[in-house]
Amino acid sequence: MASPKTTPTPNRYGFTPASWMAAKSEVRGILVECAKRRNFITYSQLVPRITAFKVEFRGPCLDALLAEISIAEEQHGRGLLSVLVVHKIEDRRPGQGFYELAVHLGHHLPDTTYFWVYEFNRVFDYWKNHPDENP
Repeated sequence: MASPKTTPTPNRYGFTPASWMAAKSEVRGILVECAKRRNFITYSQLVPRITAFKVEFRGPCLDALLAEISIAEEQHGRGLLSVLVVHKIEDRRPGQGFYELAVHLGHHLPDTTYFWVYEFNRVFDYWKNHPDENP
């Protein structure tokens, strides 16, 4: 008797775990390359480069991808990698979700400008000192 085919359980955004991991890997790779070059990337530049699935420019899915990546990077001592994703217009800084994540992870933010500068320098410095580490 043949076993029934199983369909992977989608995560909360309707994507399979494999496609979610593929998107996280893509985004992390893009951000690590930015860090190695000491560059920022705008949300509108990042979104079209994600090929694992379609991501909306402004939405919870992109926020969740960036948060999961930053949490993992922080746990490995590499800093909040999503600090490199910034608004195209306005302040050229990360969105509010970046700062909310930082607070959730225990960072104190009496001065968001200071924290932003500190964090992007921490990320840039890590990748400057580890250029051969694979993204």
